[in-house]
Amino acid sequence: MAQSIREETAKRLLGGLSRPCVSISGSTDLESLPDSYPWLLTSSLVVKPDVLLKRRGKSGLVKLNVKWNEARDWLAQAIGKELTIEGLSGELSHFIVEEFFPHDDATNEFYIAIRTLQEGDEILFSHRGGIHVGDVEQHARKLLVEINEDGDVPDIPFGSLFDDVKDALAQEALPRFVQSLYSRFCDLHFAFLEINPFCFDAATSSFVILDAAAKLDHTADFICEDKWGHVEFPSPFGRKFTDAERYIRELDSKTGASLKLTILNPKGRIWTMIAGGGASVVYSDTICDLGQAHELANYGEYSGAPTEVTTYEYAKTLLGLVTAEDTFRPEGKILLIGGGIANFTSVAATFTGIIRAIREMQQRIREYKVRIYVRRGGPNYQDGLKLMRELGAETGLPIKVYGPETYMTAIIPIALDEDKGICASTIQSSMRVSTWHEMRMEDVEHDDQFQTADISATTPKKRTFAEANGTAPASEKRRVLFTDKTRCFVWGLQERAVQEMMDFDHVCNRDKPSVAAIIYEFSVPHLRPFYFGTDEIFIPVVQTLKDATEKFPEVDTLINFASMRSADKVTRLAMDFPQVKTIAIIAEGVPERKTRELLVTARRRNITIIGPATVGGIKPGCFRIGNTGGMLENIMNSKLYRPGSVAFVTKSGGMLNEMNNILRIKADGCYEGVAIGGDRFPGTTMMDHLLRYEQDPGVKVMLLLGEVGGTIEYEVVRAIKEGTITKPLVAWCVGTCAPLFSTEVSFGHAGAWAGTDSEQAAAKNKALRDAGAYVPNSFQDLGEVIKDVYDTLIEKGLITRMVEPALPRVPMDYAWAKKLGLVRKPKGFVSTISDDRGEELVYAGWPISKVMQGNMGVGGVLSLLWFKRPLPDYCYRYLEMVLMLTADHGPAVCGAHNTIVTARAGKDLISSLISGLCTIGDRFGGACDQAACQFLKAYDDKQTPEEFVKSMASQKKLIMGIGHKIKSVHNPDMRVQLLKTFCKTNFSRPALIGFAEDVERVTTKKKDTLILNVDGLIGVSMVDMLFGCGAFSETEARDYISVGCINGLFVLGRSIGFIGHYLDQKRLKQGLYRHDVDDIAYVLPDLSTSHH
Repeated sequence: MAQSIREETAKRLLGGLSRPCVSISGSTDLESLPDSYPWLLTSSLVVKPDVLLKRRGKSGLVKLNVKWNEARDWLAQAIGKELTIEGLSGELSHFIVEEFFPHDDATNEFYIAIRTLQEGDEILFSHRGGIHVGDVEQHARKLLVEINEDGDVPDIPFGSLFDDVKDALAQEALPRFVQSLYSRFCDLHFAFLEINPFCFDAATSSFVILDAAAKLDHTADFICEDKWGHVEFPSPFGRKFTDAERYIRELDSKTGASLKLTILNPKGRIWTMIAGGGASVVYSDTICDLGQAHELANYGEYSGAPTEVTTYEYAKTLLGLVTAEDTFRPEGKILLIGGGIANFTSVAATFTGIIRAIREMQQRIREYKVRIYVRRGGPNYQDGLKLMRELGAETGLPIKVYGPETYMTAIIPIALDEDKGICASTIQSSMRVSTWHEMRMEDVEHDDQFQTADISATTPKKRTFAEANGTAPASEKRRVLFTDKTRCFVWGLQERAVQEMMDFDHVCNRDKPSVAAIIYEFSVPHLRPFYFGTDEIFIPVVQTLKDATEKFPEVDTLINFASMRSADKVTRLAMDFPQVKTIAIIAEGVPERKTRELLVTARRRNITIIGPATVGGIKPGCFRIGNTGGMLENIMNSKLYRPGSVAFVTKSGGMLNEMNNILRIKADGCYEGVAIGGDRFPGTTMMDHLLRYEQDPGVKVMLLLGEVGGTIEYEVVRAIKEGTITKPLVAWCVGTCAPLFSTEVSFGHAGAWAGTDSEQAAAKNKALRDAGAYVPNSFQDLGEVIKDVYDTLIEKGLITRMVEPALPRVPMDYAWAKKLGLVRKPKGFVSTISDDRGEELVYAGWPISKVMQGNMGVGGVLSLLWFKRPLPDYCYRYLEMVLMLTADHGPAVCGAHNTIVTARAGKDLISSLISGLCTIGDRFGGACDQAACQFLKAYDDKQTPEEFVKSMASQKKLIMGIGHKIKSVHNPDMRVQLLKTFCKTNFSRPALIGFAEDVERVTTKKKDTLILNVDGLIGVSMVDMLFGCGAFSETEARDYISVGCINGLFVLGRSIGFIGHYLDQKRLKQGLYRHDVDDIAYVLPDLSTSHH
């Protein structure tokens, strides 16, 4: 998306083509600034605001030919000053200071602009610049520079571009300057650059840039991050971002979803939270069409499957604005939570975040008399709407809920009419209005409401049009993209999308699944199971496109799910395979220049590209791209399993589904629908697809849903006038609200901004209507215009009402059947210690944030995950102390030895760690558990220490936890001493420790090395902790001892040391270990004298 930058940023990026300049803001130390920029003291200067403000000179805001002292004093007074210019009020927050260049403004001022177009980069040059430039569109010379598909900057064929320049030296120098300028334009991914004026410096035969305005394609930041450095994308003058807007921008930058928020009128009554870039504009249009532009408080949208947490933060921010101080309206406010029918975003998941925010803020919502109207469709929409309805019942808030059976924007007049006390059921308009009720798949298949449409609207005036004969015009025959035999490759392991394509294939009665193979670079070749109806089939997963094309030479379509960083590379790779003729690029955020380079190759090789930034398209009864059309329920609802008579093209993926729904109600359904994508430069234009529809005899009516920005709709206007398009065309361009806003609004689609008046939606609608297209007065009327055209074709016999085909029974996935309460199944296993399903990880009921804030440490985490409860603080310190004391005991013990040997054999960390852990048992480390059990049994049996020792001796059993090879009474183990001191100091009842010490006194009388070792002390002290901390019943304590939790401490602690030994050997680059033969006693039988 193109975003404006400051003039100082533009000049910095132009490098040596611009003279030195410096940016000054409120934080700049004006006194010390010349220390960093000495030229400020030696040059005459120009000072001007750098706040995206036009006509600064006419407003008296430019200081020319001044010295630093005067500039400094003026800046000190001007920085931060609030003023109103041409009706816009804003703050002069930034200034630019640069060297003054004296020149004759009548003869030595030129104009140049470079702007990006679908077919190339257009250069506009005028020998008249500055305030004399006039209407550059009328008198500037223009030159289109075609894009090089290899990414190189092309040489500009200047031709007569500079013929109007009188100065011969300037005319000679211009090509070199403009070529350098254009190289920077391409290399730095500028979307627009205007320099007015620039002057010729005869002394140096170079040019001086005086004023500049520019936009960068911010989607190229991952390419240009180092070249750009720090770049700020400021708001336009008079449009200062609020804290809420800044927060949403920051949130948007940290998520793969799209989040937009622009506050238009903070005291307005009508607030919107709309899902989808296209739908959000339609809602704003409708509000303005109904005369409520002055009450529209915001423009906002969320899309791209935001998480529950992200949606919660967005909704909480918006509700904070709705209920902000000093915005109370006695008549109340309206909040519209709307959207089209989603393709892949889970309505229930996003609504869960919204519901949480509403629940938290319900008191303020009630105080501010906010009425909430909900309309949504798409995956899991029934669950989402049900949750919304239940929220209204629970809180008592006025929440009205509508589903896809209601026209998308119907909730707006419903809300406005209820202001007047009119019940929704009495509204007479062109909309279907029906309060949502829960519905199951069988309802979709059998309910009569899906066989006939409820049409109660007034009929628009009849139109006359040429009868459609379905024959192609005398132009190039266009390839049919999709049939019921079309098969594709899917780039990326998109299992959900593939399964949805399979389900669509099944209900369309296709013979073969439409997905031939999945290409996934990060996996070995294998087969992946999917369902084709009730049959489980296996789709091959391959690593390369070469493998896929060799295995399936008949496949001609690629669905590219690669990320924005690699989508262009994957597409370019695919275009090198001659069999690939259609490519859908799903990713948003592909840099515009990369897209246009791809399009050059695609046109040359006659390859059709749909996207980027698209959900794809669908041809009912034949083929769907990925998630297009949404869940199977919506496929059935919109009757996408068989073709209708209306083919359409739109930019918006969400609106594609909405169009399917409208066509099912107002006509006989969709024949084909394509979302070309919301970027400025889609792979194919609306005209490309309309020409295909014009040649397809199955298409009887065409539908175009355009939007504000760009000029591709004017191609359609010319085609109608020239007779290239003869079939009835219904058209509407959304974004008619844009001119009514007092500030520039960043709509949801990258291409939805108008650079000229002709790019406004209203101008396009007028041009289409004048050319002969059927254009409604608003989106509200679109369905009725479609119905009017369709009914007329029925009357003329050009369309025959179809007989609905018999449908195969739709298999229901277990997950969906479970949601509907149709099946039940015992759980595979049970977990009671952690849960990662919510908005944050939970340990034994404790959110991870609480665990971290409580400074519980490793001991606290261990207590939650092992014992499912918090313990006293001294228990945490005890557990951590045990881990520290058992972490390592040198390289000679068997566990460390095994780890070292395995590491030196070249094995990985996990293998080396396991080899060490496998040595832990009764003889090494594993004595902790047995020591605890032996000492506890003796203590429970009330044996004296002497009796215990004698009993174990009589059974010929070792006392676990007693004895050490090196340490003795006279050379005690410091680990034992430290742990024993801690336990006696902090434990309320160290009874078993005391008993073990008494046993030690008995055993050391026999031998001074038969001491209580660290394993034994850990065992008995852990028993004392479990019995004495007050957190466990006696039964619970004994259960934990019996299941091995004490040994777990040794395993966990010693793993630290084993990993250390592994890393040490790798760091030292030690070779394969071979034991010294001198250290081995070879004892073999002597068979030399034996007799056979």
